[in-house]
Amino acid sequence: MTCSNSSTSSLDTSAQFQENNRQARNTRWDEQQKVFALEQICGVFRVDLGQMRSLRLFFSDEACTSGQLVVASRESQYKIFHFHHGGLDKLSEVFQQWKYCTETHLKEQQLTDEKTCMQFSIRRPKLPSSETHPEENTYKRLDVTAWLNHLNESGQVEEEYKLRKAIFFGGIDVSIRGEVWPFMLRYYSHESTSEEREALRVQKRREYFEIQQKRLSMTPDEHTEFWRNVQFTVDKDVVRTDRSNQFFRGEDNPNVETMRRILLNYAVYNPTIGYSQGMSDLVAPILAEVLDESDTFWCFVGLMQNTIFISSPRDEDMEKQLMYLRELLRLMHLRFYQHLVSLGEDGLQMLFCHRWILLCFKREFPDAEALRMWEACWAHYQTDYFHLFICVAIVVIYGDDVIEQQLATDQMLLHFGNLAMHMNGELVLRKARSLLYQFRLLPRIPCSLHDLCKLCGTGMWDSGYIPAVACSGHHPESESCPYGGMVEVPSPKSGTEGKRGPKTREVFTFRK
Repeated sequence: MTCSNSSTSSLDTSAQFQENNRQARNTRWDEQQKVFALEQICGVFRVDLGQMRSLRLFFSDEACTSGQLVVASRESQYKIFHFHHGGLDKLSEVFQQWKYCTETHLKEQQLTDEKTCMQFSIRRPKLPSSETHPEENTYKRLDVTAWLNHLNESGQVEEEYKLRKAIFFGGIDVSIRGEVWPFMLRYYSHESTSEEREALRVQKRREYFEIQQKRLSMTPDEHTEFWRNVQFTVDKDVVRTDRSNQFFRGEDNPNVETMRRILLNYAVYNPTIGYSQGMSDLVAPILAEVLDESDTFWCFVGLMQNTIFISSPRDEDMEKQLMYLRELLRLMHLRFYQHLVSLGEDGLQMLFCHRWILLCFKREFPDAEALRMWEACWAHYQTDYFHLFICVAIVVIYGDDVIEQQLATDQMLLHFGNLAMHMNGELVLRKARSLLYQFRLLPRIPCSLHDLCKLCGTGMWDSGYIPAVACSGHHPESESCPYGGMVEVPSPKSGTEGKRGPKTREVFTFRK
């Protein structure tokens, strides 16, 4: 009996064990199904941070409590968490402790495999004083009172240079953009009086409707060609441009039709440029601020004619911009430039920044920050190429992953693409102003950047000092430098005396 009882007890224990295992499996299965459902419905997901390529924390407020957490996998897939109401500072402390523990464990285990070590960094929205323009924070946003102080009794702008400087540092208050932007976009002359501007508006409105009438009176053949080359693309673009903006929101919004007419009429006015995808992104904010159809059209004309970084996206225009940008990176961020060189021709094409230049950062930053960048560029303060300094600032602040992980061209494009709308625009602007300031301190500049020292108007190098030009040594059409730059030839060293020294580029460093 004792043996029988023992056997029965063993069977009961075994059955209970199997039942517990079954319940545990069912529980795990239920949990997995719940997680899967959450992933599908709410976007909840899990990652093994130890297997991620990088972890970056970007604080967006001065108190360093809010911002974004950016997690990048080794396959260049990104997950971005937004902390709008604080808490990122607490998470930062946890990650710092975790990173320290991980590195300590790897050292104790004597593991040197780099794939087990994740790149971790924290970016704060403050620049060291050595990296800040000395006049930063000295100008407030241009409001109604400040704007009226720049006008005399006749309505003329006095001391245009001071106005441009104030806008460069402080921007323009939203309430007066519709009045100030036409000056920035060369529609109104700064010397014009209020009466002259009203007369100009009447004249330009008449010209605008003449252009529109020309479009509406096309022959059937002309209209067919125009529809195929221009109107088909415009009709597709305008219905999906800035629809989150209250000004363009809703079905059958008349403002969308107004934007459509402006773009179609511009293609008639300037058939050489016509219409390119993305131009709707540029005209929409102007229409939303200026409001009047004719005035918006002529502001857009001024934008396309006089703002260098909005010039038609032809190959030679873009190549000129990229050449300047490469040279600025060589001066200001040599490690990033060297990485581009290591990638060959594909890397030097810098595909990641083409959209920045063509659309003026409209797709990279929220509207409020992007329009501040537009105003800083339109101010033409000290350079016509401030947009390129903004490009360099983005690379300096957000390009560490590219260098540390030796990202290939396609991965680099994905890296910056995933950061769109998640970068700190004010930080980028402050850094760009600092870079321009440092550029002005250089005693010599390479001749390849000579044009960055020229302005459409007066005011560049307002101190009267123009830096010397050093030849970069690349002038296939001319033996001598067209800008009068000199190329230094190093003196022969021991063991090489008697041999002709090769031409070398100067190394430019920033003055502290």
